[in-house]
Amino acid sequence: MANKHESALEVPGRGRITARLSADKQALLQLAADLSGSTLSQFVVQSALRAAEQVIEQEDAIRAIKLTVDESRRFFALLDEPAKPNEALTRAMARFRKAKIENSDSTFELEG
Repeated sequence: MANKHESALEVPGRGRITARLSADKQALLQLAADLSGSTLSQFVVQSALRAAEQVIEQEDAIRAIKLTVDESRRFFALLDEPAKPNEALTRAMARFRKAKIENSDSTFELEG
């Protein structure tokens, strides 16, 4: 008698993923699936595919950056010694801090 893994491999072009998770996590996923109008399996697969595409896009973007040796040296030099903030950046930071203080009683806060 073949086990589940062997039988899943016998169907060409199809695969199977299984996962163990707590009942709370499964209930959360089921609720999200219900709210989106899909089955739990459809929801999990679509969510995983979206996450996979994002990871691949980010990796592609990183690999697409090509710098010359001189550009690489300049980049790392700027990381080691960043430029001093200019007047516009200083004003923008002051506005940000003021807005943060004025909104400090909200439930959403930026850290910084």
